[in-house]
Amino acid sequence: MLGPADPTAMTGVQQISGFGRNDVDLGLDGQGVLVCGAASGIGAAIASRFAQEGCRVVGMDVQEPSPGSGAADYSFVRGDVTAIDDVRRVAETFPDLRHIVYSVGAGAGTMGFPFWNVDPAAWGRVIEVNLIGAVNVAHVFAPELAERRHGTFLFLVSVAGQIGSQTDPPYSAAKAGLINFTQCAAKDLAPHNVRVNALSPGMVKTPLNRSVWAAGQAALPAEQRQSYEAWTDEKIRRVSPLGRWQTSEDCAAVAVFLSSEQAKNITGQTINVDGGQVMHA
Repeated sequence: MLGPADPTAMTGVQQISGFGRNDVDLGLDGQGVLVCGAASGIGAAIASRFAQEGCRVVGMDVQEPSPGSGAADYSFVRGDVTAIDDVRRVAETFPDLRHIVYSVGAGAGTMGFPFWNVDPAAWGRVIEVNLIGAVNVAHVFAPELAERRHGTFLFLVSVAGQIGSQTDPPYSAAKAGLINFTQCAAKDLAPHNVRVNALSPGMVKTPLNRSVWAAGQAALPAEQRQSYEAWTDEKIRRVSPLGRWQTSEDCAAVAVFLSSEQAKNITGQTINVDGGQVMHA
């Protein structure tokens, strides 16, 4: 059974109450799920969706859940994925986690047109958050899942890691590295019946998306700057064949599917939820 023997033994654990179950049963009821980056955006939506499926969800983030981030029942833990001891603490406190979702991302905060506009010193932290944090989480949880011969990993990546986005070269490179690590981990864990996939969102209204807009506007003369709404509308028309936003809930629906037995033969894949921005051969 998921949960610490003494819920007060771990600082920063709180209960967040809310939604009921979905109508479609994916067979995830009662299973333990860790969502890293659960405080806001896509991670919050994923945590809520797993809770609707009847899962025992643990959310981990460096910040408290934001207002309106989701009302599902889950335990929340303050922790930093780039500090492997924090990850180990979660594993020790919640010993029955079967599905691990890494929904963490951070950009350089500087427009990368061209790439030498970004100070090389900015690369380290971006790679640490987007890639090394995921490696930490995988290192902590993979041995136990492999021993049980049941479980999944899902890493949130980005279309930026697939197309070589000039907007934020450090972020783009880090997410490309995470896609490759997904494939490596999938090959290592496949003999143990543990699946590893990546989910690649397109244009989603998240704090990270807004930070990309802000960095771009700061690099422009005042007369060329656009509101967030005008910038996003123009970009959607330019990059998305379907011509519409993707949502955090769209990504959450795919996340729970990939963790279910209905996806039992899907591993080592990058699944795009991007309105057709990146089309695979």
